[in-house]
Amino acid sequence: MAEQSTVAAPGAGEPIRVLVVDDQELFRRGLTMLLTVEEGIEVVGEAGDGIEGTNLAATTAPDVVLLDIRMPKRTGIEACRAIKEAVPSAKIIMLTVSDEEADLYEAVKSGASGYLLKDSSIEEVAQAVRVVADGQSLISPSMAVKLIDEFKQMSRPEREHVPGLRLTERELEVLRLVAKGMNNREIAKQLFISENTVKNHVRNILEKLQLHSRMEAVMYAVKEKLLDLP
Repeated sequence: MAEQSTVAAPGAGEPIRVLVVDDQELFRRGLTMLLTVEEGIEVVGEAGDGIEGTNLAATTAPDVVLLDIRMPKRTGIEACRAIKEAVPSAKIIMLTVSDEEADLYEAVKSGASGYLLKDSSIEEVAQAVRVVADGQSLISPSMAVKLIDEFKQMSRPEREHVPGLRLTERELEVLRLVAKGMNNREIAKQLFISENTVKNHVRNILEKLQLHSRMEAVMYAVKEKLLDLP
C-alpha cells in the first residue's frame, strides 16, 4: 500500500510547511529539529495536545500535519477530524506507536493520508511528508497488511446509487490501480496518459464519491467489489 514517488513541494520553489503535534516533548522537539534540516521542508509549529494542535493548524494552515494518536485533551483521531474541517487542504500523517487495526481504520475514515509507526526512520518520515503533500498516500508496510485484512472483513454496505456519483470507465480504471497501491507515475505509465491527467482523475473520483483521501477511495473500491483481494 505504501506509495513511493518523486515529488515537488506544494508550490514552485516553496517548502512543504509542516506542523508537528505530539504530547511527548522530547520526541516532538527531536523530530522538529531533524525535519528542519530536511531539504524542502519547513516546520511552522509544534503542539503538545490535540486542542492546541487544532488551533495551531487553523492559524498556520500547514501543508502537512504529523499527528500522534494517544494525546491528552483531544485524541489524534478527534484532532484529525477537527483539523480537516478547519483546514481542508492540510494532509494528515498519523505518527504513532499504535499498531492497532482499529486506530488505523479510524484514522483513514477521519481523513488521514498517511499512517507511520514511530520506529520509522527520519528519512521515511520526510519521504512520507513529501508523498502526502503531493496528494498521495503512505502507510507503514506492516500496517498496510492489516488494512487489507480489515478490507476483507468489510461487508458491502447498503448504498443509494445516485447517478451523479457514478464514475466513468476511465475513472474506474484509475480507481482500481489506486487500490492496487500504484502511485500517479505508475498509473500514468500503465494507462499511457500523463501524470497531470491521473491527478485530475483522482481529484474527480474523490469529489464525486465525497471522499477525503486515496485510502478512503481504496476502501470504497473494496466495499463496491471493484478489486479482487487474494
